[in-house]
Amino acid sequence: MSPYLLGLRLSGRRVLVVGGGRVAQRRVPALIEAGAEVTLVSPSVTPALDDLIAAGRVTWLSRPYAVGDCDGAWLVHACTDDRAVNTAVAAEAEAKRVWCVRADDRDASAAWTPASGRVGEITVAVTAGGDPRRAAGIRDAVTGALRDGTVDARRSRTKPVGVALVGGGPGDPGLITVRGRQLLSQADVVVADRLAPRVLLDELPADVELIDAAKIPYGRALAQDKINELLVERARAGKFVVRLKGGDPFVFGRGGEEMLACARAGIPVTVVPGITSAVAVPGAAGVPVTHRGVSQEFHVISVHVPPGDPRSTVDWPAMARSSGTLVLMMAVERIPDVADALQQEGRSPETPVMVVQDGTLPTQRALYATLSTVAERVTAAGIRPPAIVLVGEVVKVGQEVEMVRAERIP
Repeated sequence: MSPYLLGLRLSGRRVLVVGGGRVAQRRVPALIEAGAEVTLVSPSVTPALDDLIAAGRVTWLSRPYAVGDCDGAWLVHACTDDRAVNTAVAAEAEAKRVWCVRADDRDASAAWTPASGRVGEITVAVTAGGDPRRAAGIRDAVTGALRDGTVDARRSRTKPVGVALVGGGPGDPGLITVRGRQLLSQADVVVADRLAPRVLLDELPADVELIDAAKIPYGRALAQDKINELLVERARAGKFVVRLKGGDPFVFGRGGEEMLACARAGIPVTVVPGITSAVAVPGAAGVPVTHRGVSQEFHVISVHVPPGDPRSTVDWPAMARSSGTLVLMMAVERIPDVADALQQEGRSPETPVMVVQDGTLPTQRALYATLSTVAERVTAAGIRPPAIVLVGEVVKVGQEVEMVRAERIP
């Protein structure tokens, strides 16, 4: 017989969870997010649950289940790995007319926990006859369709207003955030950067206005003041505007300037952080920007002007003295100046350097060098923007990983 589905509003209501293992670890955060006052009964808990307990978000009774624990509960989850205990918990809940979800026996469970997912204010819940894997697969298909616009939910939700500054990530369209993709699917106007994941633009409905705000190095560029004007103008006309950027809006993305322009015009702004290429591109190339025992700091530096230029605010002598990782953005054209400045200020000529072009994209390629050879090698290889330059001992970690893989993988 099919279950009767409800959306329980648990805010301020006591929910009992018996068991502190992996099942409880999955369910407790969702209960907390729903506002429930969670009481957890278990002799031990996982580290993740311990963290929630230490933060005061869960009341933990560090002992086995005892009759009477269901008193005052609106909902009970029996999540232990002991069938007899789960049976006893379910029996007490049944006697007290409290709904109980059993993790170990769907047929004996008075209630089922659906596979659920949220896209904006829309919640999707699937039971699939109590089969959790099948339910999760269907849930993922539906939420995925809502996020990418295959299922158009715009008529069923409150239309966003104003401007959204959306970080599109380092290039791979799969690395935009869920929230970013959702807002993109609701846009009336999209103002897109050159480094934004442009493949996503092909998915926009035909009636969406697309404005190219590309800034091509040493080439055509839409002035920042004009971009600010367009955002304000379209938003004032009642359009929902998505400003789609590469990386993160506030990491050399001029997002602060655009937010200020909108604020001065009285336009509401939603900020959706993105995965910055400063961390993602080295990671995609197999190099961590920090590594225990090697580097406990990293510096992200814009090299849109070279060392020594009066417009530069970078303390290059301090960067040379630092043992941390330097992540250089917009540096390809000025790499000879940077390498010379770092060496003159004391960095070893043998400091490892990696240059990654088109990070996270199918055309990604990496070049290894040292401070003394990087300028020559970049020129010889024909490296062009967009590219990230990584300076520091962590580059050796990536090389070691490559060597280990080469030895282990036939």
